[in-house]
Amino acid sequence: MTHSFTRRLLLSAGAALALATAAPAMAQSNVPLRFSAVFSQQDIRAEMMERFAAALGDGFDFQGFYGATLFRQGTELVALQRSNLEMGNIAPQDISEQLPEWSVLTSAYLFRDADHLVAFFQSDAGEEMKKMAEDRLGIRVLGPTYFGVRHVGLRNQRDINTPADMAGLRLRMPGGDSWQFLGQALGANPTPVAYAEVYTALQTGAIDGQDNPMPNVQNMKFYEVMSQIVKTSHLVGFDVLTISKSTWDKLTPEQQAQVQAAADEAIAWSNAQHLQNEADLIAFFEEQGLTITEPDLAAFRTYAQQLYQSSGAAARWPDGIVERINGL
Repeated sequence: MTHSFTRRLLLSAGAALALATAAPAMAQSNVPLRFSAVFSQQDIRAEMMERFAAALGDGFDFQGFYGATLFRQGTELVALQRSNLEMGNIAPQDISEQLPEWSVLTSAYLFRDADHLVAFFQSDAGEEMKKMAEDRLGIRVLGPTYFGVRHVGLRNQRDINTPADMAGLRLRMPGGDSWQFLGQALGANPTPVAYAEVYTALQTGAIDGQDNPMPNVQNMKFYEVMSQIVKTSHLVGFDVLTISKSTWDKLTPEQQAQVQAAADEAIAWSNAQHLQNEADLIAFFEEQGLTITEPDLAAFRTYAQQLYQSSGAAARWPDGIVERINGL
């Protein structure tokens, strides 16, 4: 065997080895986007994320984990910050635990409706709040995911007209100071219970009620263990679709544009679906035997806003933010 033939043979073998090792790397070249959320696979927002994945196009490997199967409720933000997760649907209440300025976005009776919410996040004030989260928490907010106006749902019927009528009522609220304070702002006795355990807690009487938008009440079948919905309309429910800044910064400008465009399209679809669903659910719940009542919203609004303004949390809100939101 000549030296030249041997050299050609070795080069051919090396090239084959290089191709063999490159193939898996090329197969894995798509950007991994693991997404975690507490909502169930049946939730409108789960389909929102599947639409997001479809709109992304080539170059991404989206993996959706729903029902808190990857990270439990309230831990997704830390997972994003530790680069253990690429994307999450994060409650503003969880953000406010680390960024007190954001607690203004968790306060009762701040946003009028879904359009007001979207207008805020597209405004200069909204951009400032998003940049604050990006700079200080390492997450990039792609947009607000509206999921309905929150109302109080009761296990047993009760005459509720003002916050005074909520006294002593064990109202399930998610864990965290912002959520618990919201329960107090309704005049209730807030009790932390995990989302997945609310049905059983209502069924056994461990709690007297819960607060959720109507689509959530339907998805989780809470109406089966409830008898009344009090339309307190105390909070325009939303989370924020986020991507870790470390992941975002690794994307090319073209990929960043792809992700943002896919998010905008999916969020707009989800918002429209939730609004239609809310309009239809009153009749559905009445057919299930629930009583729907409307309290004195002015009394609830006044009580809640006074409680927030006198709290220590309000001292951390950006100057003039409430007035800027009201003026939109």
